[in-house]
Amino acid sequence: MEWQLYSFADAEARSYEVFVRAPGIVFCVAIFTCTGSAADFAKDVQPLLEEHCTACHGSVKQLGGVRLDAPSGVETATPARVLASLESGKMPPPAGDSLTPAEIGVLRDWLKGGTAWPNGVVLASGGSGSGGADNMALARRIHDKIAASPAGPMTAYKKTIPGTDVSYDMVPIPAGEFRMGTPDSDPAHKKDEGPVHPVRVEAFWMNAHEVTWDEYRLFMFANQAGESAVKDGQVDAVSRPTRPYVEMSFGMGINGYPAISMTQHAANKYAEWLSAKTGEFYRLPTEAEWEYACRAGSQTEPPNLSDYAWILDNSDGKYQKVATKKPNAWGLFDMLGNVMEWTLDQYAPYQASANAAQDPWVTSTAAYPQAVRGGAWTDRADKVRCGARVASDPSWKQQDPQLPKSIWYYTDAQGLGFRLVRPFKVPDADAMYHYWNNGVEHD
Repeated sequence: MEWQLYSFADAEARSYEVFVRAPGIVFCVAIFTCTGSAADFAKDVQPLLEEHCTACHGSVKQLGGVRLDAPSGVETATPARVLASLESGKMPPPAGDSLTPAEIGVLRDWLKGGTAWPNGVVLASGGSGSGGADNMALARRIHDKIAASPAGPMTAYKKTIPGTDVSYDMVPIPAGEFRMGTPDSDPAHKKDEGPVHPVRVEAFWMNAHEVTWDEYRLFMFANQAGESAVKDGQVDAVSRPTRPYVEMSFGMGINGYPAISMTQHAANKYAEWLSAKTGEFYRLPTEAEWEYACRAGSQTEPPNLSDYAWILDNSDGKYQKVATKKPNAWGLFDMLGNVMEWTLDQYAPYQASANAAQDPWVTSTAAYPQAVRGGAWTDRADKVRCGARVASDPSWKQQDPQLPKSIWYYTDAQGLGFRLVRPFKVPDADAMYHYWNNGVEHD
């Protein structure tokens, strides 16, 4: 690593600052004041970035690929590029978010002066563009669009994503009651799979198989989803992933293969995006819905697992194309194996109950752990069961070199994917908001 020492004296000779720079890192070593005083980052610069910049260029949104809530993001964007947008008046955009000449001067001096940044400081992605109020307003707009077109009969259907030739299949799952969990008498029983308890769920549709790269890449890369030709304010307003720093299939295949390594937040936002695109409400399944669909009316596991699932013993060291094994009794492929799947729930102990819980959902109060189901191509058979549970963990993004680490990708979880459900009963806008913004990471 090559280190460089350089300095900067501002135009009015108010201060002289010395910095040490390495690739992507800037340390302010000293500030020597000549006349007047240098801008204080916490007092002068940070409030401006949080109020006017990080709503569109922070941890939630990174419009134009620019992120300004951490020093690594500023360096990647290049201060000169940010300064050019600032001085041209392009950024921040007009509409009530303008900067005063004095505020522009503060940011100009900071950008020209080497973008000194206190160690460990990460800015909030608030401001006028990405707060809870804006997300709630977006949920209401999408809700109104969905409510205008009631769901049809509970039958299987194929849907083409508007503006593309990519389609997906939805399978109807009838309402019903089942016993959730694994009994102590099961040889594969794990402590977190009990006590067995009764649960009742309402009717819903479920993806016939895991969401594939063909579908998910439309969300990751807007120009592949017709957004450049067909503008939709609701679709455009949904937060999208930053571009990954590695090839996210890791060479295992894209067309017809399951999308992998996304965070629960990313899966939730895909559901919101797809809802806005189609006018149909989609979300992740709850743990109860997932296990109910996996069991498909049975309390036992499949007798010949290799007929239904790609696991460690038969996967040839990689994930496989979806829907190439047998479906379960309700027509769902790959519920077990291939890639494990996100649910909405916070991972938490089961509660014993004599009465059936109706549509239970353990809402998230923290970014970790969340509940994941189904097992993966990397797992032994004892982990690939309808009752088996996995808790998400920060180690799943251990190799992520970004600082702060991405809220969109788990590069160390290459056996992790998801599928969506569409409840027959359309919830209200408040419920939609909570589904799509559940368990948001801020780490």
